Amino acid sequence: MIKVDVIKREDYLSFIAGHPLGNFMQYPSWAEVKTEWRHDLLGWFEGTRLVGCALVLYRKMPYLNQYLAYIPRGPLIEWDNPDLAAWFKPLFAFLKRRHAFGLKIEPPVVAAKWCTPKIKDFLKTVRDQDLHGKQLRDLPPDIEYSETEKIKQQLLAMGWRYTAGNGGFTAVQPQYVFRLPLKGRTLEEIFKGFHTNWQRNVKKADRLGVKVRVGTEQDLPAFYKILELTSARDRFKVRGFSYFEEMYRALSAEDPNRIRLYLAEDDEEVLAATLAVYVNGQTWYLYGASSNEKREKAPNHALQWRMIQDAYALGAHTYDFRGISNTLDESDHLFGLLRFKLGFGGEACELIGEWDYPLQPLVDWAFNLYMKRRG
Repeated sequence: MIKVDVIKREDYLSFIAGHPLGNFMQYPSWAEVKTEWRHDLLGWFEGTRLVGCALVLYRKMPYLNQYLAYIPRGPLIEWDNPDLAAWFKPLFAFLKRRHAFGLKIEPPVVAAKWCTPKIKDFLKTVRDQDLHGKQLRDLPPDIEYSETEKIKQQLLAMGWRYTAGNGGFTAVQPQYVFRLPLKGRTLEEIFKGFHTNWQRNVKKADRLGVKVRVGTEQDLPAFYKILELTSARDRFKVRGFSYFEEMYRALSAEDPNRIRLYLAEDDEEVLAATLAVYVNGQTWYLYGASSNEKREKAPNHALQWRMIQDAYALGAHTYDFRGISNTLDESDHLFGLLRFKLGFGGEACELIGEWDYPLQPLVDWAFNLYMKRRG
């Protein structure tokens, strides 16, 4: 019989460090970044043996002592188990004792992959035939994981609701991400996998004097300055500076290699900057920003190549560019997310998506109604 309970931070860290699905959003330091949420570090036990874990965040519902529970990119359990209900029932019971009315999860389970060559060939067909509105699912994947359909069927049978996103983007995390495999390849092979224009841009940045360095906490204001500039140019909202200060400090305190700030400079002028996170043999490109000046010097390509090289040096098996849209329509403004990342020669991955479970159906219904009216 599987049980769920709170575990000590050191036990949690010891377990997650060896878990193949471990990711930065399931580490205790991520809870310290999300200061507006309460949290628990939970463990699944078979007898006395720890067999799973999850960082659970709680957000209070207005006016009531009720909470929405959220497990980002988790939980880290045996997703291929034929009896997932046995894993979730003790979790539901625990969360009800915590006054949670609903649970949101994003299982770290990949459903399908599309490799760069196949996507490029399809894009050529789309252009040649003047097609519109095409999406990744209009193209047969290179790899389709059959077990994910079994997982979906089990979740639906338990009463979970699947949340479909707009363009592959749900309320919290993207369902589609772009990943560059590093394991079993040399850096030379990885670089040769870039589009020829991307290779030229990396070399051009170097030839034109762009230097990339790893910054410190003191460089965060410079990063944030161009992040604000980027948000105004590309019309997206950006969190306050204190959020990035807290992120840098919390992740660095957990592990000196957990987070790195990169700056691409020309004569000490910051042209672009990024934040990268490393855990469990994987590096994530977390945030990126660029100046309006000297864009012809390709600082963004120089930054990505340096981060990929550093990920490789840390022993990462994967470099994760994070979110992309599912659109293959080049006239769609969201296509740019894929266009830049596609040039580095990786894989578009579809995850199993976002799922919601009503622990207290009436309160959950009222909360969803409140959120719709607020939106």
